Amino acid sequence: MNVAKRVLTVITIVLAAGLLLAAAWWSSRPAPDVVQGEVEATQVNVSAKIPARLASLAVREGEVVASGDLVATLDSPELTARLQQAEAARAAAAAVRDKAYAGAREEEIRAAREVWQRAMHARELAEKTFARVERLHADGVLPTQRRDEAEANLVTSRDAEEAARATYDMAVNGARREDKAAAAATVDRASAAIAEVEAFRAETTLTAPVAGEVYRKHVEVGELVGAGYPIVTIVDLTDVWVTFNLREDRLAGLAIGDRLTARVPALDREIELAVSFIAPQGDFATWRSTSAQGGFDLKTFEMRARPVAPVAGLRPGMSAIVTWDRAPE
Repeated sequence: MNVAKRVLTVITIVLAAGLLLAAAWWSSRPAPDVVQGEVEATQVNVSAKIPARLASLAVREGEVVASGDLVATLDSPELTARLQQAEAARAAAAAVRDKAYAGAREEEIRAAREVWQRAMHARELAEKTFARVERLHADGVLPTQRRDEAEANLVTSRDAEEAARATYDMAVNGARREDKAAAAATVDRASAAIAEVEAFRAETTLTAPVAGEVYRKHVEVGELVGAGYPIVTIVDLTDVWVTFNLREDRLAGLAIGDRLTARVPALDREIELAVSFIAPQGDFATWRSTSAQGGFDLKTFEMRARPVAPVAGLRPGMSAIVTWDRAPE
C-alpha cells in the first residue's frame, strides 16, 4: 500500500507540474495581434457653381436617389438681372449689325445724289464763267485779278463736286466690309454672354451626379449658399472598402490581392476582404534614422481592403476587426 501511495503521489506531482508548465507556456504566448479598421465609401458632394439662396430641397437624409434625380433648387435674382442685361446688349448689337448690312436709307441716298448734282451744276457754271472771263482777259477787257478769281472758283467747284460724288458713292455702297465684320462679331460676343448667364442659371437646378444614399444635409432651405459649398452629400454604398493603419513592420509578406477575414461587430458576422491599396502616410515632422536604443522610427501605411463579395448592410463608419498573423517577432 505504501508503494502504491508513493506511486500515486509521484503521478499526481508529475501531472501537477505538467499542468503548471502548460499554463506557464500558454500564458507566455504572445497575445494575438488585433488590427481595427473603419469602413469607408465613395462620397460625392452636391454643390453649385454660383452663390445663391437655397429655394427648395427635394431629398432627405437616408433617401436613396438615382443619378439625375432632382436634389435642390436655388434662387438668384442677380442672374435674372444679368440675363436681361445680356439680352438687351445683344439686341443693340444686332441693330447695329443690321444697319451696317442694310446700308444707308433711300432718303439718305437721294439726298446725297441731289447734293452731288448741285455740285456738278455749280462746276459746269464755273467752267463756262471761266471760259468767258478768259476770252475777255485775252482781249484786255478784264483785269488779271478777275481771271484769277474765276479760275479759283472753278477749282473750288470741281473739288466740291468730287466730295459730293464721294459722299453719294459711300451712301450707295454702305458700310465697309471691316465695319460689317466688327458689327457681326459684337453680336456674337453678346450671344456668348447670354449663353454664359444661361449656363449659370442651369446651375440653380441641382441633380444627383451619382446614384446612392443621401448621407448628410449641410444647408437648410432659405440659407445662402456659397459657390462650391456642399448642399448634400451622397454616399455610394456599392463602392465600399475598409481602411487600416499599419506600421511598416507589419507589412512583411503583404501584397495587393491578399485575402483577409474581418469581423464586423455591427453586423455580427465575418466578411472576406481583398487588399486593394497600400501607401505610406505623411512623414514625421522630425525624422530620426536611429535611436540610442538601436531602434528606428517606423512609418505608418494606409491599407485598403475591399469586400470580395457585396455585403448587405455594410456602411461607412462601421468597424472591421482583423486578427493579424503578420505581427513582428
